[in-house]
Amino acid sequence: MTAQALIDTAQALVAGDKGLLAMDESNATCHKRFAKLGIPQTEDARRDWRELIVTAPNLGASISGAILFDETIRQRTNSGASFVSVLGGAGIIPGIKVDTGAKPLAGHPGETVTEGLDGLRERLAEYAGMGARFAKWRGVITPGPGLPSRACIEVNAHALARYAALCQEAGLVPIVEPEVLMEGDHSLARCAEITEETLHVVFAQLRLQGVLLEGMLLKPNMVLPGQDCPKQEGVEEVADATVSCLRRTVPAAVPGIAFLSGGQSAQLASARLNAMNARAGSRLPWALAFSYSRAVQQPALDAWKGDAANVAVAQQALVHRARCNQAARRGAYDARADAPTPG
Repeated sequence: MTAQALIDTAQALVAGDKGLLAMDESNATCHKRFAKLGIPQTEDARRDWRELIVTAPNLGASISGAILFDETIRQRTNSGASFVSVLGGAGIIPGIKVDTGAKPLAGHPGETVTEGLDGLRERLAEYAGMGARFAKWRGVITPGPGLPSRACIEVNAHALARYAALCQEAGLVPIVEPEVLMEGDHSLARCAEITEETLHVVFAQLRLQGVLLEGMLLKPNMVLPGQDCPKQEGVEEVADATVSCLRRTVPAAVPGIAFLSGGQSAQLASARLNAMNARAGSRLPWALAFSYSRAVQQPALDAWKGDAANVAVAQQALVHRARCNQAARRGAYDARADAPTPG
C-alpha cells in the first residue's frame, strides 16, 4: 500500500458531507443495550441487528465508512452475503476496531490503558485480507479529582501512535481515538484543558512513530462539561470551545476529524456538530465529520426491539439519524424539526 493510497482512503472517509457509522461495540456492550429493551442476548440476535444496519436502504448516501467488530466482519446476511461485501456494494468503506479494551493502569487507581498491541501486526494483515481498509483504536482519559495523570495520557498516546504506525504498515488508515470521558462533574473549561493536553501528547507521539498525518483520521471527544456539572453550556459555546481546542492541537495535514458521540443524545450530537460547521467549518484546514455509534443507532434499536416485524421502521430511524448528521456536516441541520423519536 502506497502513501497515496492511504491518503486517498482517509480523504474518502471524510469527503463531501458523509460520516462514519461506528458499529463496533463489543458483545458485552451490545448485550447491555439489548437487555434494556428485552432483546435476547444471543449471537443470532446480534447478527440480526447488524444485518438490519448494513442492509438499511440508502445508508451509503450519508455514511462513508462503517467500523466493525471482530465478530461482525466475519458475519453474513441470511442470504449468505458477507457484511463486508454488502457494505462495499452500498459504497461504504469497511473498517475494523482492533484494540482489546481499556484495562486498569497499574499504579494509577481510576485510570486505564488500552491493550491490544500484542499480535496486532498479524491481526491487521488478516483484517486487510478480509477487505478492511481502515481501523480504529480508542484510548480512554478519565477526568476527576487529580485526574488524569500525565502517566495515563502518555501511555495511551504511545499506544495510539504504535497502533497507527502498524496500521499504515499494513495499508490500513488508522482512526486515532483519544476520548476524554463525559462522566463526572468537571467544567467545560476543565474538559478543554484535558483535551488540549491529550491531543498535544498524542500528536507528539504520532510524530515520533513516523505516522503519515495525511493518511490518518482523528476521532476525538467534543469539548463538553461533565454530565454531572451544574453548568451545561449551550450548543454554540460547546462548538466554539471544541473548535478552539482543535485549532491549537491538530496539524493541518490531518484530512479530517470525525467526532465520537460519547453518550450524547442523538439530537445534541447533531446540533453541536452542526454549530461547528455553521460557525467555522469553511475556515478550518480539516473536515469536521462524525463517527457516531449510539447517536445514530439508538433510535433504530429502540424501534426494532428484536422484532423482525420492526426492521423496516428501524432502518428508517437509522437512515434518518445518518441524514441528520449529514446535514450537520453542511451546517444545515434544523434541531427544531428533529423531535426525539419515541422509545
